[in-house]
Amino acid sequence: MINHLLVNIVNSVLGAGKSTARGNQAYHCPFCHHSKPKLEVNFTDGQKNPWHCWVCNKKGTNLVTLLKQAKAPDDKIAEIKKHVSYRDYRDNIKPAEAVKLPKEFKPFVDISKGDMTGRQAISYLKRRNVSKADILRYNIGYCDGGVYDKMIIIPSYSHEGTLNYFVARNFNEHSPVKYKNPPMSKDVVPFELFINWSSPLVLVEGMFDALAIKRNAIPLLGKHIQRELMKKIVTSQVEKIYIALDKDAQKDAVKFCEQLMDEGKEIYLVDLEDKDPSEMGFKAITTLIQKTTPLSQYDLMAKKLQFV
Repeated sequence: MINHLLVNIVNSVLGAGKSTARGNQAYHCPFCHHSKPKLEVNFTDGQKNPWHCWVCNKKGTNLVTLLKQAKAPDDKIAEIKKHVSYRDYRDNIKPAEAVKLPKEFKPFVDISKGDMTGRQAISYLKRRNVSKADILRYNIGYCDGGVYDKMIIIPSYSHEGTLNYFVARNFNEHSPVKYKNPPMSKDVVPFELFINWSSPLVLVEGMFDALAIKRNAIPLLGKHIQRELMKKIVTSQVEKIYIALDKDAQKDAVKFCEQLMDEGKEIYLVDLEDKDPSEMGFKAITTLIQKTTPLSQYDLMAKKLQFV
């Protein structure tokens, strides 16, 4: 059954639509401005209302997203929110915690010839294919003593250049303690200082994975997209998003694909073939990303069925 209330609201923004088939209405696309009504919107459900322009390929599954991207007045967006299911990622954002690097932190530029611990740390980074340019760009260091003794420290900075998180990874491969998370929330945008929010993004699990990809890669610091990062992605100009998570996180990856496709983003699910980006290296992971094709609604459904 067509929800005529939703039709009337969308008509007030996009102009009168033309009824087509299966509860769809066709509109003149506000994105590509084609001369014919090529934007189709489905009005048979109050929760998900798929929309798609057959010319410019803009698409999504939520009317709030459609109206926002069409730059509808705030009162129209507020009106349609009352009648559809929509999660606003901007609600209830907690203030950022103060973050400090360990007092034992040493940048690699300060290594002396006699600093055996620093040289061990450098050797570990070389084995992980982390270059000198990466070390300087990300201000990577290490600790010799303290809680993070013999650990590589990779800081993360906000868009303002403020430290918002760091990870600590043991460079003694025989140690039973491989890593140690700092006692602070992960609800930040890792490596935000280096992200271009108008270019395609790559989402990966860890910081070493992001270092391997080098360009516009954000580590999730795990297998979940934190609220602050999701808010930033949803409200940004980013259109294409590549999700490159390990095999054991594919169920989560498919869920993220659906969430972001609902927000009108073009999603690419990268098949890592049982390796992570840091193992594959820059050339191999870049080639794989370039070969990945956009995920369609049909592809998404097939992926979801794999986990039923």
